[in-house]
Amino acid sequence: MKFEHFALNVEQPIAMADWYEKHLGLKVVRRMEKAPFTTFLADDSGTILLELYHNPNVPVVDFRNLHPHVVHLAFVSADPYQDMEGLLEAGAETALDEHFQDGSHLLMLRDPWGLSFQLCKRAQPMLKDQQEEVGQ
Repeated sequence: MKFEHFALNVEQPIAMADWYEKHLGLKVVRRMEKAPFTTFLADDSGTILLELYHNPNVPVVDFRNLHPHVVHLAFVSADPYQDMEGLLEAGAETALDEHFQDGSHLLMLRDPWGLSFQLCKRAQPMLKDQQEEVGQ
């Protein structure tokens, strides 16, 4: 099996998708212009998708009141503090700042809708394409 996408039922899928596209570099690969406004966003590898939609018949998770470790998105970052600056200006908020003995740095933020996302600078890359870049 290969992972295709992770889906979230949210209040404002179009606005959220636009924010993630503008500020985190995701690209819209498919979008419904009518309800439920399903939008698929891809990372720059084009192999992992995030689906945002709004189905009023099922609950929307109150992300703002969840601890960031309950659910979050994670993005690779060469410099979490530098990346954080522009994201804060775009309406994100800081949540957690974690440094680990192996040299990894995980910086957790919340988007303007309260969904937590992490900027990951790992001492040992976890994604296959990153491992190849550093010769692992």
